[in-house]
Amino acid sequence: MGERVATITIDEKSFNFPVMTPTYGNEVIDIRKLGGQAGVFTYDPGFLSTASCRSAITYIDGEKGELLYRGYPIEQLAEQCSFLEVAYLLKYGELPNAEQKRSFEYRISRHTMLHDQINRFFFGFRRDAHPMAVLVGVVGALAAFYHDVMDFSDQEHRDLSFIRLIAKMPTIVAMAYKYSVGQPFMYPRNDLDYTSNFLYMMFGTPCERYEPNPVLVRAMDVIFTLHADHEQNASTSTVRLAGSSGANPFACISAGIACLWGPAHGGANEACLRMLEEIGDVSRVGEYIKRAKDKSDPFKLMGFGHRVYKNYDPRAKLMRQICHEVLAELGLENDRLFKLALTLERIALEDEYFIEKKLYPNVDFYSGIVQRAIGIPTSMFTCIFALARSVGWFVQWEEMITDPEYKIGRPRQLYVGPPRRDVVPLAERG
Repeated sequence: MGERVATITIDEKSFNFPVMTPTYGNEVIDIRKLGGQAGVFTYDPGFLSTASCRSAITYIDGEKGELLYRGYPIEQLAEQCSFLEVAYLLKYGELPNAEQKRSFEYRISRHTMLHDQINRFFFGFRRDAHPMAVLVGVVGALAAFYHDVMDFSDQEHRDLSFIRLIAKMPTIVAMAYKYSVGQPFMYPRNDLDYTSNFLYMMFGTPCERYEPNPVLVRAMDVIFTLHADHEQNASTSTVRLAGSSGANPFACISAGIACLWGPAHGGANEACLRMLEEIGDVSRVGEYIKRAKDKSDPFKLMGFGHRVYKNYDPRAKLMRQICHEVLAELGLENDRLFKLALTLERIALEDEYFIEKKLYPNVDFYSGIVQRAIGIPTSMFTCIFALARSVGWFVQWEEMITDPEYKIGRPRQLYVGPPRRDVVPLAERG
């Protein structure tokens, strides 16, 4: 805690509050005693100016277009490390050495199967159920099977729960997909790495041997890494708030998945592809660019700009490269939809209007294109997001419950309802 103080004056009375200094970012006024000392609360809908926690996991600088995981730039991690190395970093604070990496990957590979009773859960859902609805139910139900390690004051219990969750998420997501298309489940293979195994469970069938394409495996691994954590977003805040009551991590992460399902949060890449389908053809790009510039037109270019990043989304730079590699590998450069997307990208990067307003393509613009090229349907995009973000959700949950200052979440409110009144007998009511 820093030595500086901030003075707040209310009705000519002054109150001093400590100013906390972060490694990066804005200084923070510690107002925990504001209500008791001054008799007032702050009003901040959406918590846009409120630090809800102290965290050492992820840092975003929206002005610079910078994203750090435990201090490491996302670009370096995505280019030089696997997703599981990044998961290890987020969980334990440091990148693994060779032996730690081998041991971690081995433990993950030995927990990928689901309990056979969980497999039967899928058949209780309608075939046309949204995969995210299935994911919310199945992930929440994990607590009914793995209640042997529910003492979360014990590091070993937390570690095993983390291993189980991260290992089983690809299996659950792949099963949700297989169930939706009426294909048999493909059980995990321990001889494949994490991301190759996921693609195998997604696209393999008992009819023929499936060998994951290394270019596509690399693309998916980068997508996982780029979505592993993103500071105190809506779903992460949901996980923390649910966890503040002492709820188990599977229930908390199920709540995070439900929050992510909201179209304002996890559905951006799906919205990008819907927009491309609406535009339909390269010949109509100019028309839609013109509409995007027209303030009176409700149309918006999805996948451009970002609420947090006021500069280029650092994740988008990586996904742009991956996108072009995948399209080239699959020979899809001239596919109607992908050609349209690349034309839109080129115009937006060159047009003065978009440059001036810093409406650059974001990670969702490219990740949707990549996943569609790989063969993943749009209904599964948010499930992929949840699979990757489960790492960050768990780590954020663990950081919160091990913080000696943590308390159950209890936001205040600005009450604007009727003043106190008495109930009138029924016969006297007008």
